[in-house]
Amino acid sequence: MAEITLNNPWRQTHMGYWLAQASTRFDARVLALMAANDNMPLALAHLAARGHLTASHVHITQHLALEGSRLTELATRAGVSKQAMGKLVDQCEAWNLVQRQCDPRDARACLVVFTPAGRNWLQAFKEAITQAQAELQEAVGQEVATVMALGLEAYAA
Repeated sequence: MAEITLNNPWRQTHMGYWLAQASTRFDARVLALMAANDNMPLALAHLAARGHLTASHVHITQHLALEGSRLTELATRAGVSKQAMGKLVDQCEAWNLVQRQCDPRDARACLVVFTPAGRNWLQAFKEAITQAQAELQEAVGQEVATVMALGLEAYAA
């Protein structure tokens, strides 16, 4: 059996490593673009520029239904615990991105919904994703970007 040391190159050359590196780079670029977006609420742009907004905050953007979602649904879609999502929603609520409203279908439950500032955040997210994808395509070429997207979609399914 081969000895495992810190210098084994396979530890930083496997597919999972490169996926994580690419995801981190892509998320950082999206947040930087959002921070520079003129339509982004100023307070949120400042938080993003100072690194206080992270990829975890994007979970709400990616998974919150436009008509609102229950906390448990949101946590399930994001693949995190209800407690973790609750803390994230608390933070986003303090930043006026989202608010809790009574669920009209069940008085015992609340819905998390975007505020008007949250809708602006969502638009800034859409524009940032579009630009970051275009930059990725330019960096690796259209054919490689298409193969990457198809492969990742198939792998994630």
